[in-house]
Amino acid sequence: MTISLIALAILLALVFLRVPIAFAMALVGGAGFAAMRGVDAAGSMVGSAVFETGMNYSLSVVPLFIFMGNVLAGSGIASGLFTGADRVFGRMRGGLAMATILSCGGFSAVCGSSLATAATMSKVAMPSMRRFGYHDSLATGAIAAGGTLGILIPPSVIMIIFGLLTESDIGKLFIAGIVPGVLGIGLYLVAVMVAVRLKPELAPEVRKPVAMKRTDVVGVLATLALFVFIMVGIYGGFFTPIEAAGMGAAAAVVIAAAVGGLRLKALWGALIDAAIASAMIFAIVIGAEIFGNFVTFAGLPDALADLVYNLGLGGYEVIILIVLIYMVLGMVLESLSMILLTVPIFYPLIYQLDFGSGVLANPDNALIWFAVIVVVATEISLITPPVGMNVFVLRSVLPDVPLSTMFRGILWFWVADIVRITLIVAFPIISLWLVGG
Repeated sequence: MTISLIALAILLALVFLRVPIAFAMALVGGAGFAAMRGVDAAGSMVGSAVFETGMNYSLSVVPLFIFMGNVLAGSGIASGLFTGADRVFGRMRGGLAMATILSCGGFSAVCGSSLATAATMSKVAMPSMRRFGYHDSLATGAIAAGGTLGILIPPSVIMIIFGLLTESDIGKLFIAGIVPGVLGIGLYLVAVMVAVRLKPELAPEVRKPVAMKRTDVVGVLATLALFVFIMVGIYGGFFTPIEAAGMGAAAAVVIAAAVGGLRLKALWGALIDAAIASAMIFAIVIGAEIFGNFVTFAGLPDALADLVYNLGLGGYEVIILIVLIYMVLGMVLESLSMILLTVPIFYPLIYQLDFGSGVLANPDNALIWFAVIVVVATEISLITPPVGMNVFVLRSVLPDVPLSTMFRGILWFWVADIVRITLIVAFPIISLWLVGG
């Protein structure tokens, strides 16, 4: 365990020195494995990790879901979704921020990527909120927080990767994220209401909502149709969650072409952006695989299990401890890196914990519940300084807004997320209700 902790410290040091996380994990993992097993064994392990990741059929969902989200953004469908949400909440103070939250939830339901959701909605929602007098802190906070929903509401790329790492039923993981995702939207809406009540200067007086055009109605219906198509296809047994990515991407292109908003330039841009994002993600996956092989060989998972056993902690106490660890790691690691780095270490513990005689007595239910907790904790990390990946995505799109302003606006939603994860830990049925737990 000591070797693993030293390796983790070196890894964090490299991250602070701005070494890309993919290369930092690969370097530390490869060097550590070489020190323990020799250079030849390390070379074989690294080569195997690269080959197996690149040939992993299940990971094909990553570029396909990202491409699907890019198509929706490039065709203007996301803009119509935002206008439709504005019609629902526009007559309330802070209504445009609420519309942003709702449209982020809708867009993420067919995109599966938090970063793509935040980047897309910043281009759609920010100009409108500025035009109507919303303070930059509330506007950026709503976009950054709303973007986090992309990794929980199905189809979720993070949930798919969790399922691959733990060999869990991806379909059950998807459906387990629905109620917590809707709960997240509801608590974010409450956060906006509280914020504008306590600080009226954050939002203008009640205004008349913008009238919807035919293209806006089409955008709302197209998003809904795509979500229903994917969910019915998966749970109706017409295709698997892996195949759903390809079917969803193809359906997105057909829908975007049918509504007349997809141009050849936008399609090409969607392909290029998906390729760039996928290359980055695959590099991180490979690096995490190398590092994970090293810490597993070094005995960290077994050491953690022994530590928990010796401390005499109960099941819920261990879960709370893991959540706190995610909070700390989220300050310095990107979300996907954190999932790939920690899940292989933590998930074996779930099968050894005692949660009593309720729904968690079934280890499979406990693992699904744990998956939701991990993803929600990861969502929180996406808006937690100093890393806060969603915040830095917004910063790249809105360079004129200081980071301090963005983080002040996010505080309202961060508190809402703490309430949500507390409820999910205390009441597992929130996650397991639709699964049949």
